[in-house]
Amino acid sequence: MKNTVAKKAESDAPSSLGMILLKGRTFIALIVLVIFFSFTADNFLNPQSLLLIAKHVALYGILGIGMTYVIITGGIDLSVGAIVGLGGMIAGGLLNEGLPLQMFGVNLYFSVPAIFLIVVILGAVIGLCNGLVITRFNVAPFIATLGMMYVARGFAMLRSNGATFPNLVGKAELGNTGFEFLGSNVGGIPVAAVILIIIALAAGFVLKKTPTGWHIFSIGGNEKAAKLSGVKVNKVKILVYVISGACAAIVGLITASQLVAAHPASGEGWEMNAIAATVLGGTSMSGGIGTIGGTIVGAFVIGILNDGMVMCGVSEFWQMVIKGIVIVLAVIIDQFQRRMQEKMALQQRNSSK
Repeated sequence: MKNTVAKKAESDAPSSLGMILLKGRTFIALIVLVIFFSFTADNFLNPQSLLLIAKHVALYGILGIGMTYVIITGGIDLSVGAIVGLGGMIAGGLLNEGLPLQMFGVNLYFSVPAIFLIVVILGAVIGLCNGLVITRFNVAPFIATLGMMYVARGFAMLRSNGATFPNLVGKAELGNTGFEFLGSNVGGIPVAAVILIIIALAAGFVLKKTPTGWHIFSIGGNEKAAKLSGVKVNKVKILVYVISGACAAIVGLITASQLVAAHPASGEGWEMNAIAATVLGGTSMSGGIGTIGGTIVGAFVIGILNDGMVMCGVSEFWQMVIKGIVIVLAVIIDQFQRRMQEKMALQQRNSSK
């Protein structure tokens, strides 16, 4: 009997070690990247470089949080990068030009907090449209959000005929100064990083401690079973796209604030960064599995990878190739981990009989 137990423990040890390594793959990748760029990029550990990386990580992290909600339900949101650009353009237009009310012959200027609120609501409404198209018309999330990506990017271009809104500082006499606060540092810490922490804590609490979080996971795990158990599947799906749109709008505001300018092409391709951060963080593309903490670590990996390659002088074209490979490898490893978990669960059931 003892020999049997010993043999079983020996056979399980490699599988257990492999599973531990798989689950910790993002941390391992992060450590490897930090060590690698510390030696290959001269300015990588420079305080200014670290501050810049932190700002980029915050942007990818906030986008990734919204994407995590969506992917856990088994969906995808390709419109977030375009919402970043549109959000910045709307904010820039309201700040520099106000809202013309031609019938009254006046321009209405909003305070900075009001502009923030308007842009976040706009992002949420775009997410609502995505959710409604997906749930009411049974359009695949990939197609629905791909279409919305073009719509949002087109409106961003139309807002200023492709031009930039520069010098977004406002005017004291109009009561709209202070827009650059979101892109500033407080006590050496980027405001964007503080916003990321607040959103991450709130998002993590909802996922782990509330019925809404359980509903999100249950839809991704088995949508039919979730519906039979009383989960309002369509409402939850709409909610996650609303959250994703709002997160993208917040990133648009932060980006415009950091640059003190708004450009319609801002956020171009960032949906891939958000997806990569989410998948690298352990969220399964098949749905039903994911954590906010994992996504934040994934955002660090993507942020350090992006900025590290820039510091090393890697061509922008090669950067795209490398990020594409990273996304594909992350999905392959995710599928391998799922098969390994299923195999271990099957072995445990067989051994308990």
